[in-house]
Amino acid sequence: MKIIPISIPTPFYVGDVNVYLIKEDPLTLIDAGPKTAEAAETLQKKLRQNGVQMKDIRRIVLTHAHEDHCGLAKQIRDEAKNAEIFVHKWETGHLFGRLSQENHKIIMHKAGVPTEVFREMQETYEKISLLTDSLSETEYTELYDGQDLDFESGMLKVLHTPGHTPGSCSFVREADRTLICGDCVLKRITPNPIVSPDPINFNERFRSLGEYLVSLARIRSFSPTLVYGGHGEPIIDFEEIFNRYVRAIDERQKKVISLVPKDGITAWDLAKRLFPDAINENVHRFLAISESIAHLDYAESEAKIGVEIADGVEFYRK
Repeated sequence: MKIIPISIPTPFYVGDVNVYLIKEDPLTLIDAGPKTAEAAETLQKKLRQNGVQMKDIRRIVLTHAHEDHCGLAKQIRDEAKNAEIFVHKWETGHLFGRLSQENHKIIMHKAGVPTEVFREMQETYEKISLLTDSLSETEYTELYDGQDLDFESGMLKVLHTPGHTPGSCSFVREADRTLICGDCVLKRITPNPIVSPDPINFNERFRSLGEYLVSLARIRSFSPTLVYGGHGEPIIDFEEIFNRYVRAIDERQKKVISLVPKDGITAWDLAKRLFPDAINENVHRFLAISESIAHLDYAESEAKIGVEIADGVEFYRK
């Protein structure tokens, strides 16, 4: 099975996104890049360099539905005519924009985020949502854990690896323990556990960090020899990355717990203390809030802090 990494430019601070061409029947793209003219032109050019045209693609498989990964999926499908889009049912970014739903407002209110700040973040993500074409529920096929994606000379098994998003998926070629992991595993940065509505109880939030740690352990159980991430270089030393992630999460947990006072703190106020340089920039502000909520949830689940609710807002205490 020939896996070809293709680097696609994005307008985001994270830099280029990696799209993967599986050059084998049926021709498959894992992820698609953002919906920009530059990204589309780059993808077409690099596909041609590998003897493939957009119209030849038969499957577009999404690791998750963030704009830099799914933005071009509909455009590719339309140009290819017969291409099928696959995404896990717990993803929502291909259906509607981040922070666009009423339950997002409820989740942010629980975190203590001021209404004006929430509106500012909404406006930012309304613009970002233009970098992807939304799909109707009849325009994609659901991925599920354990599913086999068959190719002419092998298969990729779908692993549901939630954490970065609820429906994040990875793909393993068990014959040589090669994995494609989207933003679940990245070489140079620790993935952000994005705050999301819970896919089962939509008015609650998804407990992202605990799920992410389970996903990391599951990937580790395959003893990967090669890991392709959504950004940056391939990983040949997964064990080192795993241990670095666990250390970083443990250190952040200790920092978070140390900042929780006896008289209580909201996730919003913690984010301002934890990330003072990021809190006034809208995209980074949302990531700072996400990280703070994830660590507070995890610390509370481990009984290291407590939580009380007053007027619909959660206050965490030692």
